[in-house]
Amino acid sequence: MNELRYVYAVTRPFDGPLAEDLRGVAATQPYALHHGGLVAVVSAVPADDFDEIPLRAHLEDLDWLTGTARAHEAVIAALASLTCPLPLRLATVCRDEDGVRRMLDSDHDRFVDTLERLDGRVEWGVKVYAETPEPQEPAPAPAPATTGRDYLRRRLQERRAEEGTWERADVVSRRLHEKLSRHAEAGRLHRPQQAQLSRAAGHNVLNAAYLVPREESAAFVASLDELRPHEPGIRVELTGPWAPYSFTGEVGEQ
Repeated sequence: MNELRYVYAVTRPFDGPLAEDLRGVAATQPYALHHGGLVAVVSAVPADDFDEIPLRAHLEDLDWLTGTARAHEAVIAALASLTCPLPLRLATVCRDEDGVRRMLDSDHDRFVDTLERLDGRVEWGVKVYAETPEPQEPAPAPAPATTGRDYLRRRLQERRAEEGTWERADVVSRRLHEKLSRHAEAGRLHRPQQAQLSRAAGHNVLNAAYLVPREESAAFVASLDELRPHEPGIRVELTGPWAPYSFTGEVGEQ
């Protein structure tokens, strides 16, 4: 079977082996490829799935994409327990091990600089959602609309209430991002997630990531707890710590 090399991350040489039962994409076993003072963590994957044409088709399949992303992230999480990895983009594939070595050579300085910058740091994610507040008491059943005007008036009231929650969530999001950025080395604003993809309740208003020294993580989490709003219809979620996916480019972008 023709095989390619799927590349998960680049790291510095690290102590300790990868767990024997660790499985990556396509249920393959990752291994470390050393070259030029760097390590690429790779696995052999079938060309029938990961060559350019079949891969392009797979990337349109949400179920396949979700499973592959989870397997990719599982390998990164395992690496994060051993070293500070530089995660590569999902579905980074080389023709063979020599192709991986050429990639390490061509981007050697960038890899070294980025690993130096990210060493000892983790990523925390903060999301803010606007939701329809739960009523404290069961609301009386609305009177039936007798005319088209009554129906439109009721829908307008509902829409205004929903937009009011979104506006309050936007104010909260701006305040949180401004203050959390002071407790982090860098912050990154991502595009809000679509509910169809994230399957999270509510309307995602803030989707942010923060780069924090590992030893300062407890203080960062405590600062979020102090800033967390207690307003109906607004939910704040904290995720992490993760490998610093969002900061593999230039630090300082907001």
